[in-house]
Amino acid sequence: MGAVMGTFSSLQTKQRRPSKDKIEDELEMTMVCHRPEGLEQLEAQTNFTKRELQVLYRGFKNECPSGVVNEETFKQIYAQFFPHGGESNLEKDPPRSLSHASTYAHYLFNAFDTTQTGSVKFEDFVTALSILLRGTVHEKLRWTFNLYDINKDGYINKEEMMDIVKAIYDMMGKYTYPVLKEDTPRQHVDVFFQKMDKNKDGIVTLDEFLESCQEDDNIMRSLQLFQNVM
Repeated sequence: MGAVMGTFSSLQTKQRRPSKDKIEDELEMTMVCHRPEGLEQLEAQTNFTKRELQVLYRGFKNECPSGVVNEETFKQIYAQFFPHGGESNLEKDPPRSLSHASTYAHYLFNAFDTTQTGSVKFEDFVTALSILLRGTVHEKLRWTFNLYDINKDGYINKEEMMDIVKAIYDMMGKYTYPVLKEDTPRQHVDVFFQKMDKNKDGIVTLDEFLESCQEDDNIMRSLQLFQNVM
């Protein structure tokens, strides 16, 4: 979750204007094309305080004045906080580094875009952020399942798992020590999928995913490592 927390930190540090009272904050929310739900409702639905939501909203609006973010803008924002590429890697090989971040950001965007409209609203953003930063283990696992379920059919197949894992390894694996072998993603997917697909029908259900993750420490540790790029 390094990139998401980096975004959260950035949104906080960007706010250097004097604080405004509640009326001014609510009026400010009406100045964009999409008006988010009321702060009270979002406070009830997330693990953020009203003040934190105000800070996040202002930062979101700074990046996305229209009140929504499309995939290309999302990728650009994500690349700014890409934790494992680093500035030095981007300077040495910008196209390749940005491409790796962009591939994973595509899948991440699909997970944030819960309504599959091709855009992420402020409500979508803070709901996901709340789960990733302050959600329970069960909530985080359900969100991760949704990330891996690329086609949103309610199941994870081996190809989907491979696409996500490879995107993560392509982005962070080149900068680990020792350097990971090219077939490392496939090996990990083979092991994980075999453990998760308990009835051997070629797909992993949400129940199978939750059960496997919570009963296998190796899978949980791996997922925690992968979450560093969220």
